[in-house]
Amino acid sequence: MERLFTSRKKKEYFIKLMQFISKEREKKNIFPKKKEVFKSFFLTSFKKLKVVILGQDPYHNKNQADGLAFSVPQGSKIPPSLRNILKELSFDLKKVFFTKNNGSLDHWAKQGVLLLNTILTVEENKPSSHKGIGWEKFTDLVISIISKYKKEVIFLLWGAYAQKKISRINLRKHYVLCASHPSPFSANKGFFGCKHFSKTNKILVSIGEKPIDWCILPS
Repeated sequence: MERLFTSRKKKEYFIKLMQFISKEREKKNIFPKKKEVFKSFFLTSFKKLKVVILGQDPYHNKNQADGLAFSVPQGSKIPPSLRNILKELSFDLKKVFFTKNNGSLDHWAKQGVLLLNTILTVEENKPSSHKGIGWEKFTDLVISIISKYKKEVIFLLWGAYAQKKISRINLRKHYVLCASHPSPFSANKGFFGCKHFSKTNKILVSIGEKPIDWCILPS
């Protein structure tokens, strides 16, 4: 997956995007850390890619954004959306997935789950502050490349924002599962009970792929 962003480095819009973020970091707190912005691309190889979970932008509070959509570093307080994801996971798979001090989803990413925010940076305490600066052009391309060059990838689209990306996915080649966003404001409108985790694994088994171990590893 790292090739998907290294190939963009010479594009004018991408150069301007990196320059803007670099200048912003000089005077503001920008999340995630510079070294973690492209973390999802390094943890999930293109060859192993099986599942894509789309988020919007990183968590905007300190010590939360770690470069993976919905994930937080070990030891950080688990945000409400991630807590609802773990709640649905426990209900779906009939196992306890709650953990007090580990909301890291690195384990998922390494198995082929691309946890992709469509906007990869954010200013502290200002959600969606980096909307429209160029990230969407980049991540839309990522989705389109996955759709074109991979087959039988499972896209989990939670909420209206993520579901707008359906037009970039070839529905004849891939699987798409939709539900409301896991935010406390919408989880009761279709996220709880969606059973996307067990459904994903059933699809993977049916196409001869190894299912995802959705366990959250203890810290």
